[in-house]
Amino acid sequence: MNISRNDLPLYIKVHENDNVAIVVNNNGLKAGTTFSCGLVLKEHIPQGHKVALNDIAQGGDIIRYGEVIGYAVRDIPRGGWIDESLVVLPEAPDLASLPLANNVPPALPPLEGYTFEGYRNADGSVGTRNLLGITTSVHCVAGVVDYVVQIIERELLPKYPNVDGVVALNHLYGCGVAINAPAAVVPIRTIHNLALNANFGGEVMIVGLGCEKLQPERLLEGTPDVQAISLDDNDVVRLQDEKHVGFESMVADILQVAERHLQRLNQRQRETVPAAELIVGMQCGGSDAFSGVTANPAVGFASDLLVRCGATVMFSEVTEVRDAVHLLTPRVATQEVGQRLLEEMAWYDDYLNMGKTDRSANPSPGNKKGGLANVVEKALGSIAKSGRSAIVEVLSPGQRPTKRGLIYAATPASDFVCGTQQMASGITLQVFTTGRGTPYGLAAIPVIKMATRNALAERWHDLMDINAGTIATGEETIEQVGWRLFELILDIASGRKQTWSDRWGIRNSLAVFNPAPVT
Repeated sequence: MNISRNDLPLYIKVHENDNVAIVVNNNGLKAGTTFSCGLVLKEHIPQGHKVALNDIAQGGDIIRYGEVIGYAVRDIPRGGWIDESLVVLPEAPDLASLPLANNVPPALPPLEGYTFEGYRNADGSVGTRNLLGITTSVHCVAGVVDYVVQIIERELLPKYPNVDGVVALNHLYGCGVAINAPAAVVPIRTIHNLALNANFGGEVMIVGLGCEKLQPERLLEGTPDVQAISLDDNDVVRLQDEKHVGFESMVADILQVAERHLQRLNQRQRETVPAAELIVGMQCGGSDAFSGVTANPAVGFASDLLVRCGATVMFSEVTEVRDAVHLLTPRVATQEVGQRLLEEMAWYDDYLNMGKTDRSANPSPGNKKGGLANVVEKALGSIAKSGRSAIVEVLSPGQRPTKRGLIYAATPASDFVCGTQQMASGITLQVFTTGRGTPYGLAAIPVIKMATRNALAERWHDLMDINAGTIATGEETIEQVGWRLFELILDIASGRKQTWSDRWGIRNSLAVFNPAPVT
């Protein structure tokens, strides 16, 4: 990355072949501003937006990250502002012609001696939290479960000081759906695997209604690609059971089951475990043009550090990978992993086509305000979170990994859906980068939020956990911020530090991905 720097002004050019750069300065730069290289702005350009470094003819390539992100709608002069209206979206990479595993990165040197204080589970997994999770088989019972959770927090948790909290795993699925449709495997697998997240310590309990399509037995059985959950019938509460006479009877039954699990969870203690036991999800949301040059590359560096420790790192968001997938297929560990990556891309192409949705549906208005012209530019910045390691496995939505290392977990790009699906795939901590800002948080998973620029970090000082904006201004390097993030991950995972979203109790609802029909 080249940074053209003087006291004023600043721009960032990512790749030597780029014919555009982004403006670094807060509030942008006015017409007539002259850079040390002689570039003169033809008009005011907002922060994060692109300036033409050369004259670009109508139909000519617009290049950022060394890749064509689009074609010029009209002639654009050197020093001109390139907003999204001037960029024609190019075609997505043809999946049939992509090379697979032809440039597999060599393994980076192992990183030894790093540990965190986690909760070891009976199945060998390690959690970063010690929580009671209450799984629901249908949305009908969500109100009752929320009511009981308040009682548990108020009356039971003080008796069990080693338990960090209680989480209602509510969702909108379970009935009024085509339960036997092929695509129903996704939500059923997701809810099944949410209950198994390592932060719940293997203590599974279910609250159902009784008449729902997703019966607790079906939920416990899961899908052909997951292991069934063995559960005592006493750990399943059905509100329609005839033994329940009135609302208070239902509440008492749930509380009785919950207290049994709380007693076992309270016996657990943190212990020193290798950093290899971490499963970390990497996500971005409210992205801007700085995401791909500050926060996401720093996340990528931290991802490599985690992989070097033997840990598992997941990156996701299909629509924000699809247009840069040609840069990932050479990095897959094997041809088989590459085929799985292509399968997930093709599945999502079909899913979007079925809904008559084109790629211009992404980015969002906020992304565009932050300088992202289209989904190609967004994807090129998004994949920086994956670092430089080989991709060792590809997961369908809600699947759990079978390997350690860098993993692609296919999910929608929606912040809430991606977070839910990554949690089902087993993450016990998440890193979330943002340029526009979001108070997003998950009740069961600590979420470290990283700002892409100084202005956001300063304005949202009590919501952003770490600032990567110093990379844009040259105060720190990608490597320095990456190391700071790595160390923060270990501290948060150990309970030594707390994220701002946890401190404020910010909890977004779970959003289970359901591509199957609703009846």
